Amino acid sequence: MGAVLRAAEGSPHSPHRPNAGRGWWNVLTPESEGVRTLTPNPLHPANRNPATMAELQEVQITEEKPLLPGQTPEAAKTHSVETPYGSVTFTVYGTPKPKRPAILTYHDVGLNYKSCFQPLFQFEDMQEIIQNFVRVHVDAPGMEEGAPVFPLGYQYPSLDQLADMIPCVLQYLNFSTIIGVGVGAGAYILARYALNHPDTVEGLVLINIDPNAKGWMDWAAHKLTGLTSSIPEMILGHLFSQEELSGNSELIQKYRNIITHAPNLDNIELYWNSYNNRRDLNFERGGDITLKCPVMLVVGDQAPHEDAVVECNSKLDPTQTSFLKMADSGGQPQLTQPGKLTEAFKYFLQGMGYMASSCMTRLSRSRTASLTSAASVDGNRSRSRTLSQSSESGTLSSGPPGHTMEVSC
Repeated sequence: MGAVLRAAEGSPHSPHRPNAGRGWWNVLTPESEGVRTLTPNPLHPANRNPATMAELQEVQITEEKPLLPGQTPEAAKTHSVETPYGSVTFTVYGTPKPKRPAILTYHDVGLNYKSCFQPLFQFEDMQEIIQNFVRVHVDAPGMEEGAPVFPLGYQYPSLDQLADMIPCVLQYLNFSTIIGVGVGAGAYILARYALNHPDTVEGLVLINIDPNAKGWMDWAAHKLTGLTSSIPEMILGHLFSQEELSGNSELIQKYRNIITHAPNLDNIELYWNSYNNRRDLNFERGGDITLKCPVMLVVGDQAPHEDAVVECNSKLDPTQTSFLKMADSGGQPQLTQPGKLTEAFKYFLQGMGYMASSCMTRLSRSRTASLTSAASVDGNRSRSRTLSQSSESGTLSSGPPGHTMEVSC
């Protein structure tokens, strides 16, 4: 059971002594809703000094109660805000934490925030993270549950315009900075937002990002595929690898059913078209157009966007970028390997200076061990590295600083 205590410097930190009248503190109100109000006990010998009493403050202890089976950890609050490009809906979990950014997510095509991120943020080990940050899950226009179908001829926003909606969300919530977590089209949108508003982004986790505009060959292939495949099948090919689709696992069947029978399929097609009409982000290593914040790039081994993410990694600042290639994760690592992604995310946050007291996970222990010798050589503590995960091996190997490093776990 944890507690949050505010007291004057030098005051005792043992508020749970139960004997009122004999301990340092008296309980003024009985425990209710996990909150107890305490006041200094004037009868305790250590508190008889007027100076000591002046230092001690009335405090509130907020105690964390263990969740019962099936109990949700926090209530969701859904909001909509008007922007220059239409209305956007977002859902907030938790309350803002002092001097901490919000975690803001943006989902991929064919999904909404629940179908894209729920398995990750409901994972057991993720609870330590979400207790420390308020979360904002943005749904692209028309992708939220129960969204009406846009009228015929509706001009759906471009990905650049979707990125320009985010400042309206943050202004509405009065949030100043974020850590962005995006998948596919959502990763592109957050990267575009970070280029336009670098001072408001403390870090980015970009899964399956393709920063490049479609070339002529891509367009030709896309048009040919459209002649023989339905929109749901094209989107499934964007989300999952061919091996996954051929295997037709329970996960694939679930998401094929979600997309094929989506009541807002027409809206999904509009989002899909905007993604395929994206502009090049024009990242350039050492140039003016680059991400200024720490970035963790994530892609599954043999995923549809593996080559694009590898290319993106080559264009970003190596001192600010980590590259995580996950084995056995397919096209959607946040769905298939939430545990491994949670470990990597926790270490990413620790590298940014948050959750320093958090216990280190298996992945971060291996990663730290491999960096011990490199740190003594590289005074700049280069953070560019490739992490390849496998559930079958516990070995690791590291190369000289500046080269890729592989961690298997």
